[in-house]
Amino acid sequence: MRKIHCFFHSKTKRSSQEFLSVFTSGGLAPSLEIINSTYTGIFHFNLTLYSDQANWLIIIPRENITKNTEVAAIEEWLVRINLQHGLNIYTTEGTLLDTVREPILQWKLGSQLTKANLIKLYPHVVGLKATKCPCANDVALLGFILNSAGNGVYIGLSFSGFWKYDDTVWYNLTDMIYSQVGEGHMELSVVDMVLTNHFFVILTSLGLFISHDLRSAYSPLLKFSRADFCGFERRDYVKGKLWYNERCFANTELHEVDYVTVTFERNRTLSEESSCFYSPAPFFDWLPCLPPLSKQTKSIASTVITFLVDQEHSTGVYLLHNNQVKTTVVSVHHLKQNKPKLKPKFPPFMFPSSFSSPVGIVFHPRSHFLYAYGNQVWLSIDGGNTFELLADFHDDVIKSTYHSFYTSDIIFLSQSGKAHFTKAGLETYSDIGSITDNIFTLYYDHMGFIHKLTPEKFVAGGPHAALGNSQLIFGQAPDMGFRTALAPQYITTNEMIFYAYVPPSEPQETIYTKTFNNIHSGKVIQSRNTGKAYIREILQSHKSAEFLSAVIAEVIEPFGIQDVTQSPCLSSTLSIAPEQDSFKLTLQQPSVVSLFQASDIEKTVVIPGYSSFLIISIVDDQNALAKATMPRLVPTDMTFVKDSWFLYDFGQKNGQTWEIHAKPCNYWFQQHDDSLSLSVLKYIDLGKSYALQVKVMPHGKGTQIIGLPLVKIIVGNPTVLQVKVEGSFDDADNYLMKISVASQYMLQGTTSLAFIIGEASTDCFVTTFVPILKSSCSYLKSMHHNPSKVIPLEDWLSGVHKDSQGFNMIKTLPINYRPPSNMGIAIPLTDNFYHADPSKPIPRNLFLKSKKSGKFKQCANVSTREECNCTLDQKFSHAVAFSDCREKVPRFKFPVTHYPVSLAIHSEDGRAPVKTPYLVTVTEVNERENWELKHTVPENVKKLKNHLESILKVPVYNPSGLNLSIRGSELFHFRVSVVPGVTFCELVEEFEIYVDEVPLPFPGHTLIAIATAVVLGGMIFIVFMLQIRNIHPWDKCKTFLKRSKMN
Repeated sequence: MRKIHCFFHSKTKRSSQEFLSVFTSGGLAPSLEIINSTYTGIFHFNLTLYSDQANWLIIIPRENITKNTEVAAIEEWLVRINLQHGLNIYTTEGTLLDTVREPILQWKLGSQLTKANLIKLYPHVVGLKATKCPCANDVALLGFILNSAGNGVYIGLSFSGFWKYDDTVWYNLTDMIYSQVGEGHMELSVVDMVLTNHFFVILTSLGLFISHDLRSAYSPLLKFSRADFCGFERRDYVKGKLWYNERCFANTELHEVDYVTVTFERNRTLSEESSCFYSPAPFFDWLPCLPPLSKQTKSIASTVITFLVDQEHSTGVYLLHNNQVKTTVVSVHHLKQNKPKLKPKFPPFMFPSSFSSPVGIVFHPRSHFLYAYGNQVWLSIDGGNTFELLADFHDDVIKSTYHSFYTSDIIFLSQSGKAHFTKAGLETYSDIGSITDNIFTLYYDHMGFIHKLTPEKFVAGGPHAALGNSQLIFGQAPDMGFRTALAPQYITTNEMIFYAYVPPSEPQETIYTKTFNNIHSGKVIQSRNTGKAYIREILQSHKSAEFLSAVIAEVIEPFGIQDVTQSPCLSSTLSIAPEQDSFKLTLQQPSVVSLFQASDIEKTVVIPGYSSFLIISIVDDQNALAKATMPRLVPTDMTFVKDSWFLYDFGQKNGQTWEIHAKPCNYWFQQHDDSLSLSVLKYIDLGKSYALQVKVMPHGKGTQIIGLPLVKIIVGNPTVLQVKVEGSFDDADNYLMKISVASQYMLQGTTSLAFIIGEASTDCFVTTFVPILKSSCSYLKSMHHNPSKVIPLEDWLSGVHKDSQGFNMIKTLPINYRPPSNMGIAIPLTDNFYHADPSKPIPRNLFLKSKKSGKFKQCANVSTREECNCTLDQKFSHAVAFSDCREKVPRFKFPVTHYPVSLAIHSEDGRAPVKTPYLVTVTEVNERENWELKHTVPENVKKLKNHLESILKVPVYNPSGLNLSIRGSELFHFRVSVVPGVTFCELVEEFEIYVDEVPLPFPGHTLIAIATAVVLGGMIFIVFMLQIRNIHPWDKCKTFLKRSKMN
């Protein structure tokens, strides 16, 4: 049971108590929504204040949210609390974790560390490794990487997202490791860790260790086993690395399997198969990453840097690097029986030589976005077939990446400590600061809050775009501009081009520091005086040695121009003439004060309708050399009088005069269905479809180019589902996109569907929306029998529910009951017991065949019914699997005729009756006879029915109008199954009918009638004979009685 208090914090002089009094007197109280990818539940707080305090109260029994208690990978819920008062809406969010079912929380990882012993480890910590649960990112582990003076495996466990240091429970796993490798080894330390859906994998300096299945908590202490890699020693393990494609496998499908890869930084020898190994769960068999080569194939000289399994496409993705010829490629191979094929799926993608220091590849969690990173970052949206350059950091190498599936945030952290930020799928990024700590790691919790973890403390920020609190971790966001002069060129009054100037003396290896690149896309150029413009497009050109790059920008606020006090030359008339590869600017009729000055260098002459000119040097007081931005638009044989030409200062000669920063959020994203979560999972059954609508609303100035679609749709695996897209603008220039997704063929699988607002700023909370679509059967979809008479639960508990004639419609079965067989009531032959109790005798167990049949299920290997541990749900379950627990069943009078077998399918979309094209089979689980089904078969279904019956060898029925007649007695247990081919689901339902008050079977009635007739006939014959012989027995009796009295 969960008790939740809701407080209202006031920023005004009025107290929270006063606000709550106003709300409650008006009948207002907050509502609480509990959301995950497939579920939304709404609960309401009590109107009465809790104990006269300034808070509301709500108590939610756990059963109202979920009834499941088995340990399994489950999604963490998002909790949203809303209160609307007039036009004001107050909202707060949080998370809700089911600690009863979360696998890793059911175990003790080792002996628990005290705070004093933990502090003693701090001087020996040289690094940190964090890993989190794929389905509940607030459940996370933090491991200490120790120096040679330290020794041991120490791991902290948090179920609240590392918000508070003291909430972390620290464990010592050293004894567990030594129990596997022996006590003689020293310098033990964590190297890397991965927490998968069902297993915990630890790479240490003494080997790789895999936990037992986290779902089978048979003992309080978690056990590990060691994976053996022949020829690998401690010096190899300390340089090892684990790789994992993070995906949540709640309600796991058969094709959903976790894979973990371990790589070692060493060249394999002739006796070694590989320096890269991978394994599917449960991680028993570790196989070489590279497929075996045929005898005719030469060995691969490249080193496997990373190997990841793409579960969407069922492929293995390699990042390979050949250090001899300095080439880096990505190769994608199909998987067959969990092993990569030798032949690649696509031609390998070769990166340019500038990608010289590859570090790894990573899939953004729960998506198909694949990033290759090192001294550059590349993005693939098609499973590794092609890549696009996202960022080039040249000598600064990205050493690690951090991801939030919920907000789509990605941080690339370089070896210099700089943090680069992007959103999944965007083709731009931002610099958000740097980290100066020597020992730290970053971690995103379930709601997308960024945390900096150090050995001594944790620092929490916020979602970068939503709250801007990341300054607590990364400091002030830096200027993303670069040190050179810009030359503005007007195209229209609201649009201009900024050319970046590259001086001729600039060394070739540093030219990139004077050019625009992807980081500037979608950013704001801002003058330190006045004016700003939104960068819309990056242009690259090699036609001019001085202007290698430019940007097209939309003017939001006009830029200030120079006046005569800043540049006296503006008082003169200007003429322009060619001068070798430049142009000479000459002042006509200058006065003593209207001359060029040294401060005019790197200022730009702007002449409306003509090319602009960047002044690069002053020849003398009247002449200056300049570079034209558009040489074809240079005015010749013309002069420009005062006030017909202008000067803009975007240079750096007089100090940096311009900056580039992230653009404020310019788009709002809205979903047009009942889902309020950014994490959405939809199941699409065979022959079904799903419609989804999203709306993108421009926000602020300069947000869109009219007529261009605002949203880009990317289907992760197009072979699984058919996707149709329709986009349009409404009258308010909002962009509405309608998507229809339908299943195709008989193919089951999973695909992500990405909605990307390509023009959105990285400061937007939502730029990318990635619902997961499964061509499969929903775990929420089931078939149910609708009984002809609905009996309330309280009557089921009491065992009494009488109809209008006083007939009790509930039958409490005898203990250890078994239904009759075709051989008779006293000879049960079924293996199914009902109302089982091993401590009580078994009735109807006289015959040998009956003694050989009958097997306990829930009550097997126990001595009493209490030890069967039957739950209330199991006692009322119709499933034969829980027949041991079943005590009461529906009771009917003999004969049962035309009983309607009404079936309905329940799913997340509601309930619907079972009808064609669904067809069903019906069996009696105890192999009883004396029952009959009747149904009508439409003409268009007859051929399909006959075809299915020839294949299945059992009768097939139309579920519409199906009715049942029973001529037998006691319990009948029916199973109804939907035939395959019309759904991915195995839809099965069971129901029982107990037939009571049955007349005696033949020849019972006949024998009784004959016996009665014989008796009556005999009596009549005796009376007749006595009358004929004139014998009066009654008179003789009277005489005998009189004599007796006289005596």
